[in-house]
Amino acid sequence: MKAHLLYRDREFDWRWVFHAMALRDSARGGRRYQIPDFDLNSGLPWNADALATDLGLEPVFQAMAKGDDGIFVVSRKVILASVASDLETIAYRQGIVRDSLDHAAVVRELYAIAVEANEKRRGSYLGSLLARYPDSVLRDAIETMETLIEFLKKLRAVASRHADEFVAEGWTAFFAMLKRDLDDDYVESIEAHLKVLHFRNGELISAAVGNANKGCSYLLHCVPHRGWSLWQWWSGLFAEKPPVYGFELAPRDEAGAQALQVLRNRGIGLAANALGQAAEHVRDFFATLRVELAFYVGCINLHDTLVAKSEPSCLPTVTAADERMLSFEGLYDVALALTVSQRVVGNKVDANHKDLVIITGPNTGGKSTFLRSVGLAQLLMQSGMFVPAEFFRASLCQGIFTHFKREEDAAMNSGKFDEELVRMSEIVDHVAPFSLILLNESFAATNEREGSEIARQITTALLERDMRILCVTHLYELAHGFYERNQSSFLFLRASRQADGARTFKLAEGEPLPTSFGEDLYKSIFLRGAAANMTEPHEYSAARGDM
Repeated sequence: MKAHLLYRDREFDWRWVFHAMALRDSARGGRRYQIPDFDLNSGLPWNADALATDLGLEPVFQAMAKGDDGIFVVSRKVILASVASDLETIAYRQGIVRDSLDHAAVVRELYAIAVEANEKRRGSYLGSLLARYPDSVLRDAIETMETLIEFLKKLRAVASRHADEFVAEGWTAFFAMLKRDLDDDYVESIEAHLKVLHFRNGELISAAVGNANKGCSYLLHCVPHRGWSLWQWWSGLFAEKPPVYGFELAPRDEAGAQALQVLRNRGIGLAANALGQAAEHVRDFFATLRVELAFYVGCINLHDTLVAKSEPSCLPTVTAADERMLSFEGLYDVALALTVSQRVVGNKVDANHKDLVIITGPNTGGKSTFLRSVGLAQLLMQSGMFVPAEFFRASLCQGIFTHFKREEDAAMNSGKFDEELVRMSEIVDHVAPFSLILLNESFAATNEREGSEIARQITTALLERDMRILCVTHLYELAHGFYERNQSSFLFLRASRQADGARTFKLAEGEPLPTSFGEDLYKSIFLRGAAANMTEPHEYSAARGDM
């Protein structure tokens, strides 16, 4: 039995997820818990932590999880690893997401069954006991199977009631597997075998004599059923019986009891091995099912939250990387939407066949927010999820890289500008053609002429290697220099500003302006401060101190 809800032909690593859950639980309790040879970022891009920080992914993971560590860990893994996704995998997941949103109650029911099954049988690994303790393995395997068979019945019942409501390839294959592998005859045969393996009438074991008169070829037999009638019983009293040989152990003969136990373990070894492996398979199936369903329950949770805030979402149109598509309507920063009470302003942009997008404009105009919204939408799209927009169409990218300005770190061994260069060098070492690079106020730690020249050379070199770059900058020389090239593959956006200085948080196409919007600063500090001085002297003093 295979769930195959995240990939068409392979399973998700559920053991990694359970290790990560254990680490989160131990950290929350203030304990130091280590797992040998376990890497929390295994399978993730080298810059996973930077992506999560720069794009503000924590609120997204929290909204998906709603307090469930399993959903949090799976969502983080799937979304941050999404840069390796392909068109087929994305289409496969999108179909499952669409059905999951349409039948959220059924998906939640399946997830609850998987979680309960895991909690019931969480514990030892049977495989470590198979060789040495067949009796222990057999007992544990019987207990495991008797517990999990009830959950298999629940899954089959859900499939019988709701399978016809789902149309996605992943869901139809999953429900077909449940119906095929868990039919009534199969379940009844499992229960019958488990009843026999309790050995309530003892074990019937045969063996042969091998070298040095040692036993070999141990074989476990079914104890024959004795359904005697009254006449058979009466006749048997007088019938001639074959000779029977036996022995009894003294009550305190511990050595004899141990010897018999060794013989018994040899006899039941094959049965214990087979049932132990079967029990592990069923247990692993429920672990995998829980992990893979966690992602879709997380999608449901996030979607419900956005619907409650009246924010739009859509399943995006995905194209091959070399088509270089990027266009959207109503795109907004979902992380911001999850942390504020009011609705977030969305943007409409057509950047199809554009290699470089430069965003300029006044401070607090929504430039950085726009940049994060594009990066977040690309990540969510490539993980197979819906995106926070009314419409979104984009090409796959081979990698997503962020170079955002960092706050000054007092512990830095070098200057802030050197730190920016080091991070850019790491990005250059990892980029591949058709990657997406998001630059936010890069190289603003030096003077404009030097920062513009360095950014120009790096950007030009990256464009020559088929990168797509979105750049937010206040460096006029940089922005205007690219504008003067008048290339059709360049797009220039500017944050809107009304006559009174109010921000619309909307971006529109426009030539970079040489102004630094000092008038805004003058009005916000000096004029507001002057007014405060006439009425509230203490407030003006505080404002002047923050200037």
